[in-house]
Amino acid sequence: MHGSNNNGKQLVSFLKIFQSLLSRTADADESLVQISQSNKEQLAHASATNDHLLDITQTTAGDTKRQTSMAQERTALTREQTRLSTRSTELANIRTELSRENSSLAGQRTDLAVARTQMANRRTSLAEERTNMAHTRSSLAKERTEMSARRTALARERNDLADTRTIRAYTRTRLSYERNELARQRTCLAFIRTGLAFVTFGVALLRYFPLSWWSLFDIALIVISSVFIIMGVAGYLRAQRKINHLQQLLTRDKGFVNLLQES
Repeated sequence: MHGSNNNGKQLVSFLKIFQSLLSRTADADESLVQISQSNKEQLAHASATNDHLLDITQTTAGDTKRQTSMAQERTALTREQTRLSTRSTELANIRTELSRENSSLAGQRTDLAVARTQMANRRTSLAEERTNMAHTRSSLAKERTEMSARRTALARERNDLADTRTIRAYTRTRLSYERNELARQRTCLAFIRTGLAFVTFGVALLRYFPLSWWSLFDIALIVISSVFIIMGVAGYLRAQRKINHLQQLLTRDKGFVNLLQES
């Protein structure tokens, strides 16, 4: 850029010099015209009077010298004009080279613009891919949220099942207690049955055999059997009370109620 500015300045200076030379040439031409007019006037005066012939001849000689000097000056101006034309041709060549450089720079700028356009298109495609990935991530997030909701629902169902299992475990435990009490009641009934059998056997022995030392065994058998009967009755009643209490608890037990409803 600095080189092009310097060349422009030199071209302007040369143009100014050329203009000044042209103005001087025009002045010289005007002077020649004036001299021709004065020659005509002098020739007119020479034909009119011979007295002034010498003066006119001298004047003509001076004018001829002036024409010669002006011709020499015009020749110098022509040479200067030729030199300026050569210089302007060189400057034109320089300007042509600068134009070529500008054209190459414009081509490079065009290539850069094309590369920038391609990069912009690539960036746009990447933005679209990022948008698609964001949509995919959003859909995955929604699916994950739905799966989390389902997992929460399954966890709640599992908790409900755990609560139901716990309640049924309590129910099974109470039913086990009741089964144990029924077994104890059955054992007490067995004691009562066995005691009644031995009491009957002892009474039969006392009735069909006379009194003897063996009668003490019969009486002891009857007493022991009576104790068994009393223990069996007491155990039966105690077991019955526990069974009644467990049945009252079972009527309020959710697991037992659910089992009854399911059955």
